[in-house]
Amino acid sequence: MFGITVRGHIMVAHSFRGEVFGPAQRLHGATFLVDATFRRAELDADNIVVDIGLATEQLGELLGELNYRNLDDLPEFAGINTSTEFLAKVIADRLADRVHAGALGEGARGLAGITVTLHESHIAWASYERPL
Repeated sequence: MFGITVRGHIMVAHSFRGEVFGPAQRLHGATFLVDATFRRAELDADNIVVDIGLATEQLGELLGELNYRNLDDLPEFAGINTSTEFLAKVIADRLADRVHAGALGEGARGLAGITVTLHESHIAWASYERPL
């Protein structure tokens, strides 16, 4: 399986519900380094996995919709604990929607899957892997 990874970052505010979150139940900020890995079994006709420029551009646009936002205020996240794991899935699903819409080029239609990893720090991260 071949893969390429592009990177971005977001800074958000949010809070959690539930004793398991301790002080994070209060509003707090989080900065995430975001890696999106695109995979396919065989390279396309241009011998690439996907156009890195388009992948970087699409990830950046998608992250721009979340960057510097209080996630608690966004209707799509109302009543949801926007954990690192949850956000990895949201980003992966939104990237998949862009692949299916053709935003990463026609060659991207041959992708097998996407993995999104959100790094909370140098010692903790979470990811979500999905097929396409």
